[in-house]
Amino acid sequence: MKRKVKILGTGSYVPKRVVKAEEIDVLIGKTKGWSEKKSGVKQRFFVENETASYMASEAAKLAIKDAEISLSDLDCIVSASGTNEQAIPCNAALIQKQLGLQDSGIPCFDFNSTCLSFVTALDMMSYAIDQKRFQHVLIVSSEISSVGLNWSQHESSILFGDGACAFILTHSNESSGIIASKMETFSEGAEFSEIRGGGTKIHPRNFSEQTENDFLFDMDGRAIFKLSYKRLTEFLEGLFKQTQLSMKDMQMVIPHQASASAMKIIRKKLGVEEERFMSIIEDYGNVIAASIPLAFHEALRLGKLKRGDLVLLLGTSAGLSIGGIVLEY
Repeated sequence: MKRKVKILGTGSYVPKRVVKAEEIDVLIGKTKGWSEKKSGVKQRFFVENETASYMASEAAKLAIKDAEISLSDLDCIVSASGTNEQAIPCNAALIQKQLGLQDSGIPCFDFNSTCLSFVTALDMMSYAIDQKRFQHVLIVSSEISSVGLNWSQHESSILFGDGACAFILTHSNESSGIIASKMETFSEGAEFSEIRGGGTKIHPRNFSEQTENDFLFDMDGRAIFKLSYKRLTEFLEGLFKQTQLSMKDMQMVIPHQASASAMKIIRKKLGVEEERFMSIIEDYGNVIAASIPLAFHEALRLGKLKRGDLVLLLGTSAGLSIGGIVLEY
């Protein structure tokens, strides 16, 4: 049964600093054009003095304006990010404070399934909204990857960018809603994408020259792609089995912006034409959990999506997890 959830407004924020592919080439000691050819990323944005909660609050303000509601109408704040501003408290509490709502009592909590965090939050919160537990929910993904990249890992570090995207969700009295959702995790791939340090296993107190790489992002992109590609067909069959729909019925497919080469292969595997497959990676890079909502936001901004359109959100994340949502916008 369709969950009655409506995307009422969206907003985005990217840092002021634009980092071109040529700058990355110099940084990692490659010839001009190498990083763009490898990653498909022409530019991305890196923070200078922005924090994740600041970026989130700026994106949230634009989403609130787009939804034509006020800050006081919010009754839940959810952070859906793969990176944390600090260990404690949760990102959502810091976002509440940035929005000037520190005395509001609005409940705040986080979802973290790395690159799938937004999809997970949208999926889980849709049940609460459908049952009218909340009236206006802010879900915001705000990611700062640039501080934790290992520049000696050339093929992974050149993919990422920083940024934030926010959605305002409400109960739908129309046809808008979530039709189906699915998530699967295959922890055989848990070591393919990780930051080992920073938690209780390798605590910050144990940081040293010997452990410093444990505190940086470590990814085997080929292994992730191989495992997720192997599982994708069966996953999608299970997702669409919940519906009377197929891939051909989707007006837009919005994938996680993992890498240009991976997205191209996946698009062909799905049999989806370029005009129905939303790609923003060349202008933003991989913005972790903010990638899918940011691509959705851009599709709306460019007029590629309209009310009533059927949309597939699809992505993978560290874990290794595969997640998808079929929704009517």
